[in-house]
Amino acid sequence: MKICLYGRGGKVGRVLGPALEASGHELVDLEAADAAVDFTGPDLVVPNVLRALDAGVPCVIGTSGATLEDVDARGRERGLPVFFAPNFAIGAVLMMRLAAEAAAYLPRVEIVELHNEAKKDAPSGTARATADLIPGEVPIHSVRLPGLVAHQEVLFGGEGQLLTIRHDAFSREAYVPGVLLALEKLRTLPPGLTIGLEAIL
Repeated sequence: MKICLYGRGGKVGRVLGPALEASGHELVDLEAADAAVDFTGPDLVVPNVLRALDAGVPCVIGTSGATLEDVDARGRERGLPVFFAPNFAIGAVLMMRLAAEAAAYLPRVEIVELHNEAKKDAPSGTARATADLIPGEVPIHSVRLPGLVAHQEVLFGGEGQLLTIRHDAFSREAYVPGVLLALEKLRTLPPGLTIGLEAIL
């Protein structure tokens, strides 16, 4: 597949670009692309994706922190799928699923998410997505420090006990399998926005 990779020089893009090529994909400019992938920033992702959709190119989004209503509307208007995941690591999806199940039995819960200091949005998209799966208002604590990649723990407190569900991404290679899966499934999705890796697993 010919892919336009937005954010090729960024932290994820520097890992993802070679991985896409190693998987048999070709990195091209938008005009020649079969699909676009965006790992840029909250201020760039929507203009990038709208430009791609106007060029007839479906999109995979890995950038969190932006409002995607316009992207959803444009995808529907153009008859093109757009896939967004707050986290492309398979382990993170399992963490969210397990947290949703645990909340039925231990309703007192808080989330701590830790990322590199360069991450622009706080709380992270993964933390917000996790909280959305749990009834009630879930406090989220965000940490931004050098040396971190992406880490999240969901803490469930009960009388005399604590359950911790934690996922750690130690390198950005953790996101590659999820992006490859999204590209494989992209053309099977309906027009407009599909959210979450769990929707295609």
